[in-house]
Amino acid sequence: MPADTTPDTLHADQVAFWSGEGGDIWLAREARTDAMLAGLGEQALTAAAAQSGEVVLDVGCGTGATSRMLARAVGPSGTVLGLDLSEAMMAEASRRAAADGLANVRFAAGDASAYAFAPGSTDLLFSRFGVMFFGDPVAAFTHLRRALKPRGRLTFLCWRPFKDNAWAFVPFVAAVPFLPPMPRPGPHDPGPFAFGDRDHVRRVLAGAGFADITIDPIDDQAVFRASSLDEAAALAAEVGPMTRLLRAAPEAARRQAIDAVGKALAPYMADGAVRLSTACWLVKAVNPS
Repeated sequence: MPADTTPDTLHADQVAFWSGEGGDIWLAREARTDAMLAGLGEQALTAAAAQSGEVVLDVGCGTGATSRMLARAVGPSGTVLGLDLSEAMMAEASRRAAADGLANVRFAAGDASAYAFAPGSTDLLFSRFGVMFFGDPVAAFTHLRRALKPRGRLTFLCWRPFKDNAWAFVPFVAAVPFLPPMPRPGPHDPGPFAFGDRDHVRRVLAGAGFADITIDPIDDQAVFRASSLDEAAALAAEVGPMTRLLRAAPEAARRQAIDAVGKALAPYMADGAVRLSTACWLVKAVNPS
């Protein structure tokens, strides 16, 4: 971490990005992203085992795909709160829940590390790739744990190290020579791969007061459906850590980067799709008191 960078400034940067441009980017591409993440999300939801009548909090819920599944699992006697930073995403999530006739789920825009949860009110805290962005993760998870009932459960998915995730690493390595330089983040700085180190995740959760911590690997594939390498490259450019760099690059550099991504994806394309590995941690813990 640079000397002039603090957890607070890192966190503020994440909040600013995801409540503004980042949320808008996600909303524009969310159909493809949700399709890519659907299988992983289903595995996490199965592990979370939401029960009828439970109160559930879904952190970093995006447009609410997992929140709606959780709402169906807890039934009319249960409730789900979906939380994300983007007002635009929360509005879309609310619209979709209403269209599905789900009256037991609501959505709120806010920072999960500071949101005014009712203490001891929640049976299950769930997240699909939404908890890796806290500047001070121990403080954030301590705050979240206080929302859980005694023996309340935590279940979340996070990415393993960047190099283990070909869906992000392969396009990034191809594109980065053509893009503006970016500061190299510290290994635990907030961002998609902040929880790649299993020992770090365990330390964070133990420091926040969680118990019965399990962290298990899940391996899968990201599938980019495309009729050509050009289309596949354009899709791959919309996800992962190079998205912000591409948006900031001059048009000529952006075209060169996407062309390089297409060439890099060629070995992975077959039957109208590019398939690249995904590597995650499935994390579970409980609030002991």
